[in-house]
Amino acid sequence: MGAKTILMITGDFTEDYETMVPFQALQAVGHTVHAVCPGKKAGDTVATAIHDFEGDQTYTEKPGHRFALNADFDGVDPARYDALVVPGGRAPEYLRLNTEVQNLVRHFFDTNKPVAAICHGAQLLAAAGVLEGRTCSAYPACQPEVELAGGTYAGIDVDDAVTDGNLVTAPAWPAHPAWLAQFFKLLDQ
Repeated sequence: MGAKTILMITGDFTEDYETMVPFQALQAVGHTVHAVCPGKKAGDTVATAIHDFEGDQTYTEKPGHRFALNADFDGVDPARYDALVVPGGRAPEYLRLNTEVQNLVRHFFDTNKPVAAICHGAQLLAAAGVLEGRTCSAYPACQPEVELAGGTYAGIDVDDAVTDGNLVTAPAWPAHPAWLAQFFKLLDQ
């Protein structure tokens, strides 16, 4: 697998595991990952939240770590990147309102570059208008957004992932082994 340069778009209250695990795992196998957030620069941090599945009707949320960004959002040129990662958590809820973020996401679909999105990351994909005709998994509460955006919601097990063309998606962090394995295959093509 050749080393790739990957853009990660994240923000405050991103899901802790869904941000830190792929950020570190991708670097561990030799890729460069630039983590950015609108309005923030390299060295700034975003708050994370730990979402857990403890038998309630939805996930619980606890404070996570501070995640240090390593690149500036201003001036991001998506043409410099080979792939995109969109973590879940609450960040996609507000990031999807940012036109620049939507344009960045669209670039990766327009150029057929690999995209990995997990959990609530589908909210950002839906807002960017890139799910039409695609199969996409996400946290189950995002099913209406996937379908309203013209996608087919993949109601898969919480520890599974699905690939549709250049897009690999999963419901939540328990899917990291499957999600990352499928993303690695896309990166190797």
